Amino acid sequence: MAMARRAAPRKGGKLRILVIGAHPDDCEFKCSGVAVLWAQQGHTVRFVSATNGGTGHHRIGGIELVRRRIAEAKAAADVLGVESQVLPIMNGGLVASLEYRGMFIRLIRDFNPDVVITHRPNDYHPDHRYTSVLVQDSSYVVTVPNNCPESPAPRRAPSVLYMADGFQKPIPFHPDFVVAIDSVMDKKLSAILCHESQVFEWMPWNSGMEEKQVPKSRAGRRKFAIDRYGDGSFEEANRFRPQLVAKYGQKKGSAVKCAEAFERCEYGGQLTPELEKKLFGAI
Repeated sequence: MAMARRAAPRKGGKLRILVIGAHPDDCEFKCSGVAVLWAQQGHTVRFVSATNGGTGHHRIGGIELVRRRIAEAKAAADVLGVESQVLPIMNGGLVASLEYRGMFIRLIRDFNPDVVITHRPNDYHPDHRYTSVLVQDSSYVVTVPNNCPESPAPRRAPSVLYMADGFQKPIPFHPDFVVAIDSVMDKKLSAILCHESQVFEWMPWNSGMEEKQVPKSRAGRRKFAIDRYGDGSFEEANRFRPQLVAKYGQKKGSAVKCAEAFERCEYGGQLTPELEKKLFGAI
C-alpha cells in the first residue's frame, strides 16, 4: 500500500481536502479540475483510491497490475499538484465491513481533513457504493475515541460532499456547488491520460473495442481520450447551466464549457458558511 505520513498542522488557514474514490482513476474523472484550483490556492488535497485496481484489466492482474495502477495514480497526482494514496483492498472486494470501516476511520484521522469528498451510495459499481457507505459510516464514529483507540480522534467530524453522477434512483444527484474548470481542463485531461491501463486498454476492451482501434501516437491518444472520456465535464456544464449562471453571472456562466459539481451529504460535520466560502467562493 502507498501510505502517507500523518498530516502536518494547518498553516495560514489553508484547508485539508480528502477525496476518496473507489478506484485509482475515479478522483481524476470526477474531481480533478476543482482539485487543481484548490491546490493552486495552497490547500492540501489528497486523492485516495479505496481499492488497488488489481483486477481491473483483461490481460494482466495481481501485483503487476497493482504496481502499475499505483504508479499511474502517482503520475496523475503529480500533474495535478495533489497527494496520492492507494489502499490495499482488491477492487471488486470492497464491502462495508467493520474491518474496512476501521481502515477508513484511521485514514480520515491520519489526514485530518476539513472536507471529505466521495461517491454517492447509489451507483452501478459495488466498489463505488461501498466506498460511499464506508465514508458515511465513518463520518460520526471518526470522532469517538474508543473506536480505533490507537488512532487519536478529532474533536470535530469533517464535512462530507458527494461527487456528481447521473443515476436517477432512488434519487437523482442534486448539485449544491458547481464550479467552472475551463482554466484547468487541460490538466484534468493530462491526469486522466496518465491512467493508460484504463483509458487505452481496459475501458476500450470492456466496451467491445479491439486493441488495434486504439491510437498509438501521443496526439492520436489525446484526441481518443477527449472524444471518449472528456465529455463528462462538458455534460455537467450544460446540465447545471442555471447554477453556473447563478454563481458567475449570465455572461460568464453561459460561456462555461467544463464544470464539476458536488452535493452536500447529510452526514459528517456542518459545512459552515465560512468553510463554504473557502472551498467555493474563490473558484
